[in-house]
Amino acid sequence: MSDELHDQVLYARFGTSSPFWRLSAASDTLELASAYGRAAPSLAIPLSSSQAAEVRSLGGVTSHVVADVQLDGAPLRLHLVGKKLNGHRWGGSASAHADSESVARALLHGLSFAEQVVSEVNSVVVIVDRRGRIQRFNRLAEELTGLREEDIIGRRVSTLFMSSDGDAVSNRVSATFFNRGEPYEIERRIKTVQGERLFLFRNRFVRSGGGIGVEDQFLICSGTDITEQRLAQDRLIEQATTDPLTGLANRNAIQQRIQIAIEQAAPGETVGVLFLDLDNFKKVNDHYGHVFGDRLICDVSDAIRNCLNPGDSLARLGGDEFIVLATKGSAHQLENTAQRILDRMRMPFAVGLVEVYTGCSIGIARWPEHGDSLESLIRSADTAMYVAKDEGKRTHRVFSPDMNRRVAEFMWLDTNLRRGLEEGQFALHYQPKLHLATGAVQGAEALVRWNSPERGQIMPAEFIRYAEESGLIGVLGRWVMENAAKQAARWKAAGYDLRVAINLSARQLTDTAVVRHFTEALQHAGLDPCLVDLELTESCLIENEAAAIELIKQFRRLGAQVHLDDFGTGYSSLSQLGRIPLDVIKLDRSFVRSIQADTKAQALVRSMVAVAQELDFQVVAEGIETEAEEAFMKGIGVDYVQGFLYARPMPAIEFERWLLDRRKLRLIA
Repeated sequence: MSDELHDQVLYARFGTSSPFWRLSAASDTLELASAYGRAAPSLAIPLSSSQAAEVRSLGGVTSHVVADVQLDGAPLRLHLVGKKLNGHRWGGSASAHADSESVARALLHGLSFAEQVVSEVNSVVVIVDRRGRIQRFNRLAEELTGLREEDIIGRRVSTLFMSSDGDAVSNRVSATFFNRGEPYEIERRIKTVQGERLFLFRNRFVRSGGGIGVEDQFLICSGTDITEQRLAQDRLIEQATTDPLTGLANRNAIQQRIQIAIEQAAPGETVGVLFLDLDNFKKVNDHYGHVFGDRLICDVSDAIRNCLNPGDSLARLGGDEFIVLATKGSAHQLENTAQRILDRMRMPFAVGLVEVYTGCSIGIARWPEHGDSLESLIRSADTAMYVAKDEGKRTHRVFSPDMNRRVAEFMWLDTNLRRGLEEGQFALHYQPKLHLATGAVQGAEALVRWNSPERGQIMPAEFIRYAEESGLIGVLGRWVMENAAKQAARWKAAGYDLRVAINLSARQLTDTAVVRHFTEALQHAGLDPCLVDLELTESCLIENEAAAIELIKQFRRLGAQVHLDDFGTGYSSLSQLGRIPLDVIKLDRSFVRSIQADTKAQALVRSMVAVAQELDFQVVAEGIETEAEEAFMKGIGVDYVQGFLYARPMPAIEFERWLLDRRKLRLIA
């Protein structure tokens, strides 16, 4: 039968030369119908299994296959133009083999939708042949580059989008892609009318037959602008790994770097860590404010960074703590780095018009000698830093195993000191202070004792320094104020004319509420007039003289006397003593012990007493243990004495018994 007769048969049978066809996954029977839909009358034509498989090879893009079938007992060659409709059905239009016009029309109709999608989809779509030349350029690509498709067909894709470096990389990737025919994704920075943008390209491989035995291959590139997405991701990564104040790496980032350094270390190599903590940053921050403190932290960060070796990494862990990673540092190099930092930190930092000093303590540890993991290495460096701080600050220490014992002690104190304050394990003992000329008891110094259920009585030297470092000194100091004021009030009610002196540390004076707490302690005890005095060390005056003077004035206005404790062991100058509104100077016991065997010590004590008298200060000599020491102090005009010669510190009840016994002895005498 001729092709023309084939057309007539189709038209006569279906009323159209291009009827609709359907094929299901469940049957190899091809259905032809004059209209699309299940209700339309249809004709069933059996296909061989190979023919049915070929039809089912059609995908979601319109294409065609040729099928030789039998219609009413006569052979018929059909072009089946169509595609896969869903998961179990294929369909399209059928035309006689020679009806090229119908075939082309069907293909055009089927492909027009795909063409519209390619043109209008909200992605850059570029079809490129294996030589890298553009064959198709959609609307968004035109808008992106400012070029028209008709002007760039046949040009190399790299000249429009990529740098020469990107071109070389793209050519290598493309060659591999065409050889293997596997899809892939790639990120490329693309030159656009808006500047360079980052795109994610999803690339697919297709083959195209030309109808005359010619077959070509094409890189269908669908690109999405991910510039903003990547910037957002970069911002999130930066926030997760960067300290917002200084721009340094943060705790997470430096831990990752240390871990990588450990994993990549060659045999025999070490990984060094320096743990830094500023020594008096909290005082500066409290006095000048957080804005000033933030600027100081930034300046300190820059100063530390300038002391490091090439390749070292600096991170801020938070607050006033920093860590340095030295990937190839020997023990000698690490200590040299630490010393450079300490030397720089001894110099002042100028923040605006204010100059401040802020030293630091540094702990050093090396992997694998001081820790075989990230956690143990950092813990060892942290431990060494605390030891450096405990041994005087502004120095560095290299970790050693015995330091763990000291850290264990810190941990014990941290847990039990807090518990002791909560459970009332603290008590005050009182050591009498006597008027040297008359022997009358003028008052007492209140000395805190910790009665630990686990260790028994613990002396202040073992826990006061830790209380200062941990911030518990404020709570402990307030407890001392409250109890000393109550005891002074009880003794007053009992008819004893006694003043009670308590010790204040330099750390307590940094708390602006200390005067308010003292006032409240007097009010709660009902103590009026004030019978509580305050003993300060010289370090309280050195660190911030102006603030100390103002606090002393406020205490004295409340009726308290102010004593300068341990005089002669600090660094206060004579000119400074003239500016401080003090009432009493207490000679340190180290001078008292020296006067019997050292004539220079005698001369020094005489001169100190003379200076105090010229400045109109009363003088207390503490640590008197022998009658000879008492006689010497009486001979140079010391006003008051205190020491084991008279009494050791005692609980309040024992102090009262001692006082009564002393009065009886004086009456008998």
